[in-house]
Amino acid sequence: MRTRWIVAAVVVAAAAGAVVAFWPDSATAGDPEIAVSRSACGTGWSDPKPGPQTFRLHNTGSVTAEVDLIDPATGVIYGEVEGLGPATTRPLQVNLGNGSYAFRCLPEDAGAIVGPAVQVSGGAARTGPGVAPVTHNDLLGPLKAYQAHVTTGLGELVANTGALKNAIHGSDRAASEAAWLTAHLTYERLGAAYDAFGDSDGALNGTADGLPDGTADAGFTGFHRLEQGLWHGEDLGALGAVADQLDTDARALQASFGDSQVDGNDLGLRAHEIMENTLQFELTGRTDYGSGTNLATARANLDGTRAVLDVLRPLLTPRYPDLAKVDTWLTRTQTTLDAQRHPDGSWTPLAQLPQKQRQKLNADVNELSELLAPIAAIAEPRRVS
Repeated sequence: MRTRWIVAAVVVAAAAGAVVAFWPDSATAGDPEIAVSRSACGTGWSDPKPGPQTFRLHNTGSVTAEVDLIDPATGVIYGEVEGLGPATTRPLQVNLGNGSYAFRCLPEDAGAIVGPAVQVSGGAARTGPGVAPVTHNDLLGPLKAYQAHVTTGLGELVANTGALKNAIHGSDRAASEAAWLTAHLTYERLGAAYDAFGDSDGALNGTADGLPDGTADAGFTGFHRLEQGLWHGEDLGALGAVADQLDTDARALQASFGDSQVDGNDLGLRAHEIMENTLQFELTGRTDYGSGTNLATARANLDGTRAVLDVLRPLLTPRYPDLAKVDTWLTRTQTTLDAQRHPDGSWTPLAQLPQKQRQKLNADVNELSELLAPIAAIAEPRRVS
């Protein structure tokens, strides 16, 4: 079973409102037991009261179910437990403000059942960190828009890998290095689609990590293999085959993507993961094979995050109060990164970034990642019927 907060930890500190969080700890025998099944939902809540409390959600049915705590009038979700198996009991810790609540049970292979509404009074006024559910239908427009964005990006990628191949075969190292950076950043801007790319992502942008022979391994291909060769003086003639394969792989991805589909679950999740991976890989230098362009990649990742937020914005605006704060930190992080791009188009290598500036950049990206984290839960498509 997977339990989680419906909104990020920051809402748990709210003094008022129906704040719901989930921990896999033990409930006590005195806590109310809420029945969950195909035929009944939410019974057992006989003593409604405000403030902190724990419910024991008990699945009396024969199939796994999802359980939501909702406002029965609006459908706004204040918390959820997924994957509650048959004959299983799990605690749900909550802090309830005034208002109307009900449990909604969604058993596998059955329609939703909304239990009896319960009125809570005598506590704090509910200001509402709850989230209106996003359905699969709600995501159709954003997914279509993002699919079009990736399709355009793959067209640019193929043009860029072709130019890179030509520069390498033309034995011009400076032009090859410039073309490599252009093509690589084009690919890095497509971060939310990597799962839809399948094995192509590893072929195009994989690293030597885990390969038996490291950077000398025959399985080391794509952008980073070319980076290794270009910035370590490898003969351009020998790199021609690597560039040819990169271009072939990029064209194959472009041809196959029309039959692929970005998963609706991925959009909100990737908004956070792109910047989280930036912290883990780019701002540690783990993916630097000689070009010293990690900061340029981080900037491209920021563009990739913006692309996801752009298509999700109509759904997020009424659901995420901190969206304006996300925009503020996006701009702040962009300004921090852009300061490391020089007039000639080169970038400050990460290792040469002064410690104070590196600390500021890490802090900016970390704060942005934290603010993006709730979007995964908010934008996850949910059953409501």
